[in-house]
Order: sequence, then structure tokens, then C-alpha cells
Amino acid sequence: MAMKEKDFNLEFGTGGLRAVMGPGSDRMNDGTVGMATQGLANYIRRHCGDAPASVVISYDCRNHSAEFARIAARVLSANGIDVYLFDDLRPTPEMSYAIRLKKAVAGIMITASHNPPEYNGYKVSWSDGGQITAPVDKDIVAEVNKMESRSEVRCEPAPGTVAGRIEMMGDAEDECYLRDILSLTLSPESVRRHADLKIVYTPLHGCGVRLVPECLKRLGFKNVYHVPEQDVTDGNFPTVSSPNPEEAPAWEMALAVAEREGADLVLATDPDADRMGAAVRDGEGRLVRLTGNETAALLTWYILTRRRELGTLHKGCYVVKTIVTTDLIEAVARDFGVPCHNVLTGWKYLAEQVELHRKEGGEFVCGGEESCGFNAGEFVRDKDGQLACSLLAECAAWAADREETLYCLLQDLYKKYGYRQESRFSLVRKGAEGAAEIRRLLENFRKEPPKALAGIPVVMVKDYLKPEETGLPAADVLQFFSAQGDVVTIRPSGTEPKIRFYFSVKGPDAPEKTEMLKRQFNL
Repeated sequence: MAMKEKDFNLEFGTGGLRAVMGPGSDRMNDGTVGMATQGLANYIRRHCGDAPASVVISYDCRNHSAEFARIAARVLSANGIDVYLFDDLRPTPEMSYAIRLKKAVAGIMITASHNPPEYNGYKVSWSDGGQITAPVDKDIVAEVNKMESRSEVRCEPAPGTVAGRIEMMGDAEDECYLRDILSLTLSPESVRRHADLKIVYTPLHGCGVRLVPECLKRLGFKNVYHVPEQDVTDGNFPTVSSPNPEEAPAWEMALAVAEREGADLVLATDPDADRMGAAVRDGEGRLVRLTGNETAALLTWYILTRRRELGTLHKGCYVVKTIVTTDLIEAVARDFGVPCHNVLTGWKYLAEQVELHRKEGGEFVCGGEESCGFNAGEFVRDKDGQLACSLLAECAAWAADREETLYCLLQDLYKKYGYRQESRFSLVRKGAEGAAEIRRLLENFRKEPPKALAGIPVVMVKDYLKPEETGLPAADVLQFFSAQGDVVTIRPSGTEPKIRFYFSVKGPDAPEKTEMLKRQFNL
């Protein structure tokens, strides 16, 4: 989807535009942000005609995020499109929420999620609050491609001085967002009884610091400990090598605080606070990190359990997960008689399901992805770190009412539905040669799929380039299924120069089989 012209050479991946900051047509800078926004403005005008249109804009803690957000606002305003611009950094899920709150046609989030400090990005969401999917993403890029140079970008010299109106958002919108997501609380009595639960939270220098502690406070938790050095908003992320709650080094300072304070639960969010990671005490009192798969499965079970107890689980309820996310979620949903819809990787596909089933009278209960993304309810059409933190904290309080811990609940799930071990490994291949190598690897696996996984015969192969077989949009993804239910998924990253291997292995010998698979696939 890249533009032939030299002024713009970026692509929309699974998370929008994402690139290293700096000069050039393939970097995030004032010029490429301006061109992307002009393309969006042109598409909106084609879509809406002369009718009034507005766009919500938010940004995270990254270097130049505020600057890029203001440029986007000025371009939209110069094109006669009203703008609702947050007055300071806000999380991606609140941007998604604000689109529907303001009845906007679209939203822009300036963020590179959990990428290293040199990156920034540009996410676009549509009127339902979900990230753009085909054909809208391709159509927006096509509008950019029609421009011959950056001179075609219309941009105001100062905000709000030409055709559109730029309105600042802040505390009032925060209140609406907090009110709605906290209305999804399922166990307020448990929280009151266990308000002294000790929780450590870190935003990893990101925008979660604005609202996650407030969520926990409003729920009623009294002992929320911070990591002061990481409460500092800083796009250089000075205390971590990577601001990614999936990676162990990001947890060192938070775990140290948790040990010092004797905390029961540790929570972390990424820079734009849409992802949430957690650590809990195991059976011997040691702090262990949960994977995104474990957190999503545990929360799915908790929400379905509580909704059944409260009498709010009905025939129209459903859950959603991505194809690379643990099938433990599917097993849990099946046990409750609730449909589980599988979608391609990327939260935009989960949001697409919510909008589709809303029109048919269905109710989205919750959804998750292996990369620490989770959401519940329909207020936000993206993954939501604020809500996920709140739900896991209240689940811990509910478990305490049962004289259990989160770790105990997870072990109970494994006992009932079978043990799973999920792992993800990546091969980094940079540049044109690396991209070609990734294509060759996928072609080779298509021509000669493995006959066995860790010595167990392969009984099914799914090629997602064949939508007539998968029922999903075409995607460059392969899955291999063994006779024991183990699954290996291979897909190129949509945002980084990587090819990813996902292992989902079942049974008590899962660790041994995982090591065999690593050797089998040369990882």
C-alpha cells in the first residue's frame, strides 16, 4: 500500500502507521503526519460530503506525540473538519470512547504502543470507535497516494483560525469515561471487604498514570503503591530497555516495590495504556508474571461466572479472541454455553465483530489477545488497560472472598480445562533482504508443511490466504494442528520486521514439547 511518490512511503499495518522518527518519506515526522492526515481528510470529505464532520485526537507520552497531534488537528481544521483534541496525553481506549461520545466520524491516536523510544505512530479509528479495517484503510492510503507532494497538505498556521473548530477536551470527558467503564464492575461488595489488598501499579512512563490509579481508587482499593521513577512521563523511557509489559526487564522496579511492600498484585500498562500485564503470588508466595493468554482466560472465566451468578448472561452474549490467543478462552466459553468468535490478529478485527453483532442484537461480553490486550463491554472498541487493571483487581478481591488467590483460580482453570503453555518467538529480518527471506520462509512452509509437531502427527493445516476455507479475510498466516491439539501459528508482524511463531501446547508435558518445537523450527 506504499505510495509511489517519494514524499510518503509508509504503510498501514495491524496497528496503523508506525516507524522510527526522523527525516524522510519512510519516517514519522511533521511531513508524513501531515500527508497522512490530509489523506484522511480527503477520505472523510468523500465519505461525508459537505455534511459537518469531526475527528477526535489524542496522544501518548512519546517524543513529538503532542506536536504530531497538533499538526493533525491543524490539517483537519484547515479542511473544514472540526476537531476534539485532548488537552494532554490520554490512553488509546479513551480516544476510542470519545469518538462515540462526541459522535465523531473518526479518531487519531499518536502512539507507537510498546515499541522502543525512537518510534512513533499514527492509529486511525472509525466512527464505531474501532481501528480502521479494509477497505477503509486502503481507501485512506489511496487518498494519500493521489497527492503528488507535501505542498498539497492544507494546514492552518495556528489552531482553529481557518475553516474548522478545534475544541479541547479534558476532565469532563475523563469523568464520562471513568463512569462508564467502572459501571462494568461485577463485585463491589468483595472490593469493600478486601479494600486493603496491596497493589503495585506502574505506567512504564506512559499515560496510564492519569487514570489507572484513579480507577483503583474509585473502586475502593486503599493500598495502591507506585513506582515513582516510572510515574514520570518520559518518551525516552529512562528506567526500562523496552516499555513493554510482555517483557521481563520492564518489571524489575515494580516487582522490587511489590516485594518491599508485600503486595498481592502487580499491574503494568504500556505507553498508550491499552495493554495490561500482571504479576501475582504463586502457591509458595513468589511473584510470578501472568502471560497475556493467562490473564485473558482468567478474566473471561471470572466475568462469565459473575454474570451467570448475577443473572445477566443471556443467549445473545458472546466473547471474541484472536486466532493466536489461547483456546482456553474457547473452552471456558463453551462450558458457559457462550459462542466464542475467532478473528485475525489485531484488535481492529475484534471491534469489527462488536459492531457486526450489535446490529444483530448480540452483546459483547469480553475479548482478549495474547499480547496483553483485553476489554469488556461495549463502551470502548479497543483493548483497554484501565478497565483490565480494574477487573483483575476486583477479581483478586472476589477470589479473596473465596479464600483463594488469582494464582489458585488459574490453576483451577487448568485442572478443569487442561493445562496449556503458550509461547511466542520471533525472527528479526530487517531490510529488503529480510522481507524477502520472510516471504521465502512462508512459501516454503506452504509448499512443505510439517508432518508432525514435536513428534505428534499434524492432522490439519489452515492457510489464511484461503478465506473460502477459514471464513476470515485473507491474511498471510499459517496454522498447523497436531493430533493432541497442539497448534503452531506462523505470521509476519504487521508493525515490525519480524516473522512470529506462536506455540500453543497442551498437556503435562507441554514444557518438553515446547522445547522440541523450538528446535524443530530453529528458534
